Amino acid sequence: MGKRRILIVDGNDELRRTLEGALAELGHEVVAVGSGDEALAREDLADFDLVISDLVEDGAAGMQLLSELKQKRLLIPVVVSTSETPSPGIIKAFRMGAANYLRRPYDPEELQQIVEKTLSYKLRFIEEAKLLPYVRERIEFELPSDLKLMNGVLNYLMERIIKLGIVKPESSNLFVALDEAIANAIIHGNKNDPNKIVRITAELTPKEARFTIEDEGEGFDVGSVPDPRDPANLFKPSGRGVLLIFNIMDEASYNERGNRLTMVKRAEDSMDAGLIEALAPDGKQP
Repeated sequence: MGKRRILIVDGNDELRRTLEGALAELGHEVVAVGSGDEALAREDLADFDLVISDLVEDGAAGMQLLSELKQKRLLIPVVVSTSETPSPGIIKAFRMGAANYLRRPYDPEELQQIVEKTLSYKLRFIEEAKLLPYVRERIEFELPSDLKLMNGVLNYLMERIIKLGIVKPESSNLFVALDEAIANAIIHGNKNDPNKIVRITAELTPKEARFTIEDEGEGFDVGSVPDPRDPANLFKPSGRGVLLIFNIMDEASYNERGNRLTMVKRAEDSMDAGLIEALAPDGKQP
């Protein structure tokens, strides 16, 4: 595995010294502090490869450490140091992103295994992330006009989009625009005719998601849709789905016939997007 820089965060002086000595014997560079606040105050926090912390016993400050690492977009796996007694705090730590846990008192063999395994997770993630700036992914669906198939399509597309870091899953409204676009093609375009096909194409890069949704219906007069730039039109009964699409997406347009919609969502400021930008050649996204 090689020498790594490890930060220990533990309020117990004796346990902190024990762990510091054990990790140093394994050949790692070790820094030890007594609290999460001390850890967060370090200007070199981003330089560590691993954090081992008594998050549970450190209470709110310990959990704040996990939260701050995520907000700072630092890819530093955190191992929870805890007694053998199960604690609800451990579950909370895992839900917030902790990568593994160590039982106290420390067993040298287990310590080595956990440290090496957790560091390998980070290295594999970084290697995968280095490839993301070069990804060009094209996904195609040809579906009968059946609304029951929509959730599967939407979930699949959103999973791929989130993986590339184009949107933040907890705050993005892209799902709404895709839902409206596909539903419009099935209901209004193909009139729910199961013999007519809806074609969905997604072209994905870390910079943007470009979608084309085409139905086999008769189309409509695109000029009849109320001006999407006027917020008052969102409350009109007609064309509401189209107006949502035009206001959610960065770009949206219909062909002249009105049966093919092209729409684009550019990358948002998400953790993965920031990582991709940092790892791209010359620090720039392609």
